[in-house]
Amino acid sequence: MPLVTLSGGTARYGITIPFEGIPLAEQRSIVESLPDLGYTDVWSAESNGADAFTPLALASVWAPSLRLGTAIAPAFTRGPATLAMCAATLAAAAPGRFVLGVGTSSNVIVERWNDIPFTAPYQKVRDTVRFLRTALTGEKVTETYETFAVQGFRLGLVPPEPPPILVAALRSGMLRLAGREADGAIVNWLSPDDVRTVAPYVHEGGPGKEVAARIFVAPTTDADTARGIAKFAIAAYMTVPVYRAFHEWMGRAELLQPMWDAWAAGDRKTAVESIPDSVADDLVVHGAPDYCRERIQEYVEAGITTPIIALLPVAPAADAVKLLAR
Repeated sequence: MPLVTLSGGTARYGITIPFEGIPLAEQRSIVESLPDLGYTDVWSAESNGADAFTPLALASVWAPSLRLGTAIAPAFTRGPATLAMCAATLAAAAPGRFVLGVGTSSNVIVERWNDIPFTAPYQKVRDTVRFLRTALTGEKVTETYETFAVQGFRLGLVPPEPPPILVAALRSGMLRLAGREADGAIVNWLSPDDVRTVAPYVHEGGPGKEVAARIFVAPTTDADTARGIAKFAIAAYMTVPVYRAFHEWMGRAELLQPMWDAWAAGDRKTAVESIPDSVADDLVVHGAPDYCRERIQEYVEAGITTPIIALLPVAPAADAVKLLAR
């Protein structure tokens, strides 16, 4: 598989950790195997499972050559100083190998699960990035931002070098913010053709921006099983307002309207069944391992600098990482 290289010359091929279905403490051998299989990055996700930082801390010891990234740590669910401390700690433990991905998350995670108002998400992320840019250098921060204020905070543990910051982005406003005020963007739930729409907004901020993508992959030739799992995941995500708005912007409103109608009526089964196969095939990579690698390469050719595989549960994780090895 051709390699994608960033300005530093390092080829990137990432995967999401921790792996589902395996106790976290038992994942060491899989993580240790990743560099020899051609993986260069591990990226965490934070929703209702592991937090964004602990699996990366373990991976930093288990496989010291891997780059580590959060995809993403929500801007709402930690206070600004706490988020800075989490990032600084990991950046100090793995100097030069940590990337901080931040984003809005969703109203479900922020409001329903954490009882925090999901207000002014664009402004919250912008202000968080601005605060982190200053705080992670070790400078004292006393600043009133639009969405919060910080009075007299200074990191007690300053990393040898501030980590790059990426912003999770879907539509044009946040994509431009990622390119303008951060080091790039993290995108999600999109096809290679969609990448050609979203990536140029990031690059308006200047050259050398990273565009990382979490790409959902089901390495199986059982198309019915893969599509069934894909549709279940699509229904869970695309009914969240931020993702619905993104796919309306991407032009999928007509294709997904039956799902949204059934979901609103409380008919989850019909909602899942109403998702067209074409949407599942667009948004989830599935098939034989060689085809999956070719499809991932299509994302790279469309403008993704860091592909991040997010495994769907069609095979044991230890087998899947080998099947998809570069």
